Amino acid sequence: MASLTAPARHNLPRPGTGFVGREQDLSSLLRLLESSRSVTLCGTEGIGKSRLALRVAEHSTVSFPDGVWYADLSEARTSLEVFVRIARAVGVVEEPGQPLEATVIEALRDRRLLLVLDSCAYSAPEVAGVGNAILSACPAASVLITSVEPLRLSGGTVWRMTPLALPVAARNAPPPDPGDSEAVRLLLERARARDPRFSVPQGELETAAVLCDLAGGVPLGIELLGASAPETGMEELAEGLRGHLASPRFRPGPGQALPRSEVLPVVLDFVHGLLGEAEQVLLRRLSVFWDWDLELAEQVCTDGALPESKVLDLLTSLLDRSLITVAGEFEGRVRYRFPGAVRRFAAERLADAGEVETFRQRLLDRMLDLVEDLGRKLESGRAMPWSERDAGRQRVTTEYDTLRSLLRWTHEHGRAEPGLRLCTSLVGYWVSCHSCSEGAYLMDLLMGLEDAERSPSWARALVGRAQLARMLRDHGTALEAGEEGLRLCRESDDEKSVRAALNLLALVEVRERVPDQAAVRVEEALRLSRESGDVWGEAIALGTRGALAAQQGDHTTADHHYDAALSLLRGIDHRWGVGVTLLGQARAAETGGDLVTADRCYREALDTQRLIAVASDEACCLAGIGRVAHAQGRTAQALDHLSEGMLMSHESGQRAEAARALVSIARLVFDSGAAASACRLAGAAARVREQLGLPVPAAPWPFSGSGTRRRRNMARWWKEGRALGLAEAVREAEKAAEECRRRPARRAQGGSGRRPRPAAGPALSPETTSPQDGLTRRELEVARLVSGGKSNPEIARALFITPSTAARHIANINRKMGFNSRTQIAAWVERHRTS
Repeated sequence: MASLTAPARHNLPRPGTGFVGREQDLSSLLRLLESSRSVTLCGTEGIGKSRLALRVAEHSTVSFPDGVWYADLSEARTSLEVFVRIARAVGVVEEPGQPLEATVIEALRDRRLLLVLDSCAYSAPEVAGVGNAILSACPAASVLITSVEPLRLSGGTVWRMTPLALPVAARNAPPPDPGDSEAVRLLLERARARDPRFSVPQGELETAAVLCDLAGGVPLGIELLGASAPETGMEELAEGLRGHLASPRFRPGPGQALPRSEVLPVVLDFVHGLLGEAEQVLLRRLSVFWDWDLELAEQVCTDGALPESKVLDLLTSLLDRSLITVAGEFEGRVRYRFPGAVRRFAAERLADAGEVETFRQRLLDRMLDLVEDLGRKLESGRAMPWSERDAGRQRVTTEYDTLRSLLRWTHEHGRAEPGLRLCTSLVGYWVSCHSCSEGAYLMDLLMGLEDAERSPSWARALVGRAQLARMLRDHGTALEAGEEGLRLCRESDDEKSVRAALNLLALVEVRERVPDQAAVRVEEALRLSRESGDVWGEAIALGTRGALAAQQGDHTTADHHYDAALSLLRGIDHRWGVGVTLLGQARAAETGGDLVTADRCYREALDTQRLIAVASDEACCLAGIGRVAHAQGRTAQALDHLSEGMLMSHESGQRAEAARALVSIARLVFDSGAAASACRLAGAAARVREQLGLPVPAAPWPFSGSGTRRRRNMARWWKEGRALGLAEAVREAEKAAEECRRRPARRAQGGSGRRPRPAAGPALSPETTSPQDGLTRRELEVARLVSGGKSNPEIARALFITPSTAARHIANINRKMGFNSRTQIAAWVERHRTS
């Protein structure tokens, strides 16, 4: 049976090794996080900052009900890159037309969560700025940072990491047992992980302590030595390392000892010397990756000096020696990565061997094959299972950190052509994953290189950049880059890019309400697509035709064009294209009053978006179903879907969609007679729209009052709502929707004009209220599954919802009934089932 306790919300990576020592640090840091909203762990490389931060985070999940979220900032350089990684960690989706920074901060404003920002080596000032912005605007958020140098955030605490404790003899006391010290425990634990039969006689524990002391008490150095101990032996290791440290090339000067903070590179050099030649070759060549699997290592790192047949055994040996770690798996393949200090050491050895250019280029060629294959699949008119297209998208997600590092490398080395080739093939990925800000930033870096305009990929890059600008609602850039790209692609007879440029320009001109020009573009795109057999391009053009017809009020023709586009997309099993087109058709049908078609399209689009796992689009579908249900008089269903859509929009950072759902709920609440609450919700939505630069009608929009006094009261309530934050408005909307569900007999009474009193606690008693009476239909389904011992993922699969949505329903049930665990929900359901 599944656990009946609420699961922790986090994305913490699974540690590759056990946690040894630091018990006092762990206890102190947990207490510190209770009093300080910002803690920075700082110290030299290999000192164990990341491992301790993860351990602290694992123990902190109970203190942060909105989750503990990890973001690796090793490769981040700018504030945008920091926000991109935070957004991905917490599940915030880029909001079209809005700065990502504002979207992330607004989404986190009222969440009680912990952000773990790891490895800020290259972005300390940027992380400090981002951290201060979040702490200032989000009073319930806390931040835990790891950095080599101290990172001082406003009101924060810096925790300086020290080496692991070594045996220390106390005055007038017997000699300490070396096996009790943190450092020796770690060394022995790693040795036994390499060889479970490994044991150290009591007499050799002193040698183990000497080894730890020679390593400066730095955990990574101790781990590497421990992993070498079963093969080399304690005495030989200690003697060899002592001699290595005494080498003139490592001593700062005559008679001077190496500072502890500089010991780790020497230990790495010593351990590297213990490797066989083939292991040394593979170690340095692997440094071109961010992380990798066996197949990639075989494809990129091998040559005559390193046969492919040896790679598996060599990888296993490096893993046994703690020089690489397991990072997870993808499609049944184990993924590996370096500890940060080892990766930098290996990269230096690659440079010393003069192999950087060779193996960077081999990796670049392999990644170009990967992303260009994805680009072809995402825009291919060839029939293939969606799983095949999506497998390419998931693979790119897996390799994305390596791709980022390659894009930065091509920029730093002035390699515009391969960089632009990578970018143009990644455009479809960035669009499908709503990561257009990062894509636009990376493309701008490469397009700004001196020789970029002379590269063969320049014209296609302009079209791709215009596509990203369109998604970001930067229509000026989209039109400028798209027009120039179209001209150059015509000159070079790049017919595929010509069709793409025509389609994107038509879409921009539809949104900009330039129907004549859009019609000319779309007809040419349609003709060229049909002549070339480009089913994908034809489907996009037909969808644009549908949007144009709907904008001009010809909803029958619009529906016909959308159906034709869907027929083509279903024929090639392009689920992403089907989902986008269905959303367009649903909105057009809703605007035209065809509620049956709108409902059908929203529901089918919802199934598709759940398959693709794009939370923001899923929320749009839910809200659309709710609006249609309201128009059809199905109030309970309308409230269920609107509430869920509103919560998903708010959680994923989609403020405009959350405001739209607020207005829809306000209309339902108003119809039930609660005018004060409805006007407050509408006022809150108006304030959000104003902040986003969207038009806002006058109070008391969207309602009207019959008399002067009523209108005056409604305007006052509306103004009160404008003072609410979005999170507060969402909570009030949930409460108002729940009251609306239980108010059928009061609807005819009209609004009282009084502001509702805030609830002092749970409104219902579990002793006198049954689940059937106290819960919505969906909450009742969730409660029954909880009573059957189902976990959140199992509930999600059973009800075709996301695990996060299941968790929200459980939280709502607990709040309503005054519960604090799944056990209480289960007991309540069982009690009323038998009573």
